[in-house]
Amino acid sequence: MIFASVRIITANIKPLVRFYEQITGLPVIQYTDDFAELQTPSATLAIGSTRTLQLFGGDHIAKAASNHSAIIEFRVEDVDSDYRKLVDILGELIIQKPTTMPWGNRSLLFKDPDGNLVNFFTPVTPEAFKKFDK
Repeated sequence: MIFASVRIITANIKPLVRFYEQITGLPVIQYTDDFAELQTPSATLAIGSTRTLQLFGGDHIAKAASNHSAIIEFRVEDVDSDYRKLVDILGELIIQKPTTMPWGNRSLLFKDPDGNLVNFFTPVTPEAFKKFDK
């Protein structure tokens, strides 16, 4: 089995697409007005409008802008450098400035415009590097 993607459901797809392009510097491919993907070497972040829920059985399947349990994580080259580049863009969306966590990653935690938590992290200890450089 290969973990392929995570999909965010949103009522406002265009602002979310722009946000993820801006923070990652990667292009988001918008296939339709209701579906887009940010493709990285390891996985894909899909962004679907609430209208796509009809394809899965209806609006009761998921609710936009209501995530309270998942964090979307991106491993970055230098989290402190990314923080300096993004601090003005993120503003009040920042939850935690770059901080070294007990498990060996330096992490920047913020919210996207829909309130989903996003973590940019860089391994900083030998153990953390070993975990990610398999």
